[in-house]
Amino acid sequence: MASLLQFFPILHLPFIFICCTALKPILQTYIVYMGSSLNGNGGEDLSYLALLSSLIPREESERISLFHSYNHAFKGFSAILTEKEASTLSGYEEVVSVFPDPVLKLHTTRSWDFLEAVDNKFRSSRLWDENKSSEIIIGFIDTGIWPESPSFSDEGIGKIPSKWKGVCMEGSNFKKSNCNRKLIGARFYNKNGQASPRDNIGHGTHVASIAVGVPVANASYYGLARGTARGGLASARIASYKACSMDGCSGSVILKAIDDAIKDGVDIISISIGMSAILQSDFLSDPIAIGAFHAEQRGIMVVCSAGNDGPDPYTIVNTAPWIFTVAASTIDRNFLTTIVLGNNQSYEGTAINFSPLTRGKAYPLAFGEKVASRFTPASDARNCIPGSIDTKKAAGKIIVCVNEDPNVSKRIKKLVVEDAKAKGVIIIDNQGQFLPFDSGTYPSAVIGETTGSRILNYIKSTKSPTATILPTKVVPRFKPAPVVAPFSSRGPGGLTENILKPDIMAPGVAILAAIVPRIIADYSAPGNKTSLFSIKSGTSMACPHVTGAAAFIKSKHPHWTSSIIKSALMTTASVSNNKGKLLTNSTDYYASPHEAGVGEITHLRALDPGLVFETTVQDYLYFLCYFGYKPKTLRSITNTNFSCPKSSTEKLISSINYPTISIASLKKNEGIRKIKRVVTNVGSSNATYTCSVDAPPGLKVLVLPKMLHFSAGLSRAAFKTFFDGKEATKGYNYGAIKWLDGLHVVRVVFAVNVE
Repeated sequence: MASLLQFFPILHLPFIFICCTALKPILQTYIVYMGSSLNGNGGEDLSYLALLSSLIPREESERISLFHSYNHAFKGFSAILTEKEASTLSGYEEVVSVFPDPVLKLHTTRSWDFLEAVDNKFRSSRLWDENKSSEIIIGFIDTGIWPESPSFSDEGIGKIPSKWKGVCMEGSNFKKSNCNRKLIGARFYNKNGQASPRDNIGHGTHVASIAVGVPVANASYYGLARGTARGGLASARIASYKACSMDGCSGSVILKAIDDAIKDGVDIISISIGMSAILQSDFLSDPIAIGAFHAEQRGIMVVCSAGNDGPDPYTIVNTAPWIFTVAASTIDRNFLTTIVLGNNQSYEGTAINFSPLTRGKAYPLAFGEKVASRFTPASDARNCIPGSIDTKKAAGKIIVCVNEDPNVSKRIKKLVVEDAKAKGVIIIDNQGQFLPFDSGTYPSAVIGETTGSRILNYIKSTKSPTATILPTKVVPRFKPAPVVAPFSSRGPGGLTENILKPDIMAPGVAILAAIVPRIIADYSAPGNKTSLFSIKSGTSMACPHVTGAAAFIKSKHPHWTSSIIKSALMTTASVSNNKGKLLTNSTDYYASPHEAGVGEITHLRALDPGLVFETTVQDYLYFLCYFGYKPKTLRSITNTNFSCPKSSTEKLISSINYPTISIASLKKNEGIRKIKRVVTNVGSSNATYTCSVDAPPGLKVLVLPKMLHFSAGLSRAAFKTFFDGKEATKGYNYGAIKWLDGLHVVRVVFAVNVE
């Protein structure tokens, strides 16, 4: 079928021929979404083929076939269609939406100790018998799994839960025996050339071990970050769904993987993948949003990464309210290298390198534009763009590059300089200095602009400047931490600003976890040896921390719904760093909720949140009503007689029972906006909570009642919050409502855009 997806070579034909010859319609894969499945038993394929038969001409009957069919939690299929056929199909009564199959991208130890250090008084909770928690099954939709990793050993883990209905598929270099009591399921899909559940990239292996890997003592990355690598719930089970390859992740495959995971019996689905921030689809044309909605219908939490397109606003993805959206932060460990100049001045840079250079010998130091190849613009050479560096000029030197061109990664700059026979590379990048770049044995360092200016001034003022770059050293107990990662995508959400996103923040910078042990062609590994662990950064790494935290809470409170667990984590999150100050971003400004969500996860504290916000499927349906979807569409999604409220405007999205409050537009002259929330007491049956409000100057916030009383027969209570922006500063105003009973602090973050 793939051979049909090609353009005809019309550009090489005479113009008169182009004008007079009709072009054959372009074929591509479309996803046809048909709402909720009535019984989840499958058997719909014949009806799907009948639909295709009614559209596709008889002479093209080979196209009457399905790439994937969805029959368990929801109905639909993917197939090759023309744009006209897709448009016709979208008008059918039983069809909710038809959209092109998108290609989504991956959002690519100490972290759990760091998270638990915040909650020393709760640490006894970690001693709770994990053997009772081994019924929890996590579905990872990613690049597959490397089953031989010690992080997936099943030693000491009990029998496979009886609720498990999945399979361990065999494929190239993968046998059923590769699954065990820890890795209980593995699937792959025959698209993008996949031939096995085995992970050949490492991303899926890394995220699964972060979430629920078993403890592995003496783990390190070639000696760096040595310690015990472990996940948030070591006894949880893993079900791997290989939906991605080096080319990305097909939306139709992701949708199929979610459908399978629901059928297989997982408790939580973890997805470190997302749409492009620039090309975001609406909620019913987004495979992750569609699949996650039907998972939530069945009580399955879906945790997703926020994306790596920060620090600009409106870059966040996976923003549907039924998705738990995770931003990335640093931990209290850094990887630094020392740059020693010929004048004996030393500067620290961020790096993961195993440099063979020493203090005993220095090498000529040059700015990229001074070693430019012939006819190359100085700006290209400054940025070390491919083809811009002259080998004769650069050989034997350490080259300084800037990072003004976002299209040329640090890895590419390193390869350009290395290919020019230079001894090492120093990259000036204000944001990148917070992210340790792994260059293997090739000497490298990333520095900020202040340090960069000093080094460039040294080069200009010295006849024969020299330098050396020393191997990386680990800096423990680094402060401040956590800090919002510069790459972490920011809110507000592009589709609606009436839901605050991201939801929460978790470690996603320089995380040590399991990896595929292989030699990469353009990476100079120490001793040319493989490693069982690697250090990676991304919201991809933050997402499984929240997955592991949710699994841990689910193991302690098996009857808690996904929205209760989500609320518990959100209302107990930390807003301070290890210096006792408010959270900051990489530019040292206070982090806003559109950067950090409600704050950093503190999963031990979340075991006892006091009060929770239960967000129901009906809340989510009201959200879709308020967003603008027709009741007829929503009835197809739910297979019910659901009707939207008579008043359904976008501003009412703020009123769904979410653990945060976001108001996209509060006019100065509009008066008072009222928002209602309902809380459920999951703590002591007899409790009284008192309200306090942290609001920015000018924004008037009133909460009524000021006290909430709970008793054995009264576990729920409502409160209303009144916002008045008449005297507030224009733009987003952030604050929090706190409910306190002497033991718990239930924090409800709000974001109000005053216009």
